[in-house]
Amino acid sequence: MATQSPIFLLEGLLRDMAKRLPAPPPWLVDEAQRRIVLLLNHVLMQETAATERLARQQGRVIAVFWQAFSLRLLVTPAGLLDIVAADVAPALSLWVDEESAGRIAQSLWRGDKPAVRIEGDVQLAAEVNWLVDHVRWDLEEDLARVIGDAPANVAGKLARQVALALRSFAPPPSAHAAAGHSP
Repeated sequence: MATQSPIFLLEGLLRDMAKRLPAPPPWLVDEAQRRIVLLLNHVLMQETAATERLARQQGRVIAVFWQAFSLRLLVTPAGLLDIVAADVAPALSLWVDEESAGRIAQSLWRGDKPAVRIEGDVQLAAEVNWLVDHVRWDLEEDLARVIGDAPANVAGKLARQVALALRSFAPPPSAHAAAGHSP
């Protein structure tokens, strides 16, 4: 009998809860999107090459879609991101094909990218792909600024051990395909 990932157990619980809850109010969606943009900009500001590459695409809009969620991002002259209204036409649209948040998390933990359908400007898509491949959030460094180097190092080691344990629940891509699941 195969062991089921705790991610999928949690996902099932969340999906059942979401069916019973009303849609989130617009102000909550707006605030969540603003927090996501703040995080993305924080990570981008740590990589000069990333902001330089994005600055060349200033004024362009990137739309990201996953299930019922969408986010439209404007590339600023500083090479950062800002939210734009949903009625602004994007230069690039990205649709995350995987419906399961658990499967997306598994693919990310394996170091894979989730399946994405791309429509729009090829050059902007190449820049976004470069960002995904080369920009990483150094969470341990940020944590060290708050709690110090030694505790952040211990927390980082613990997080890596937890991630390794969770990866053991993620079957290799070939096992996924053999089981009849989409990657």
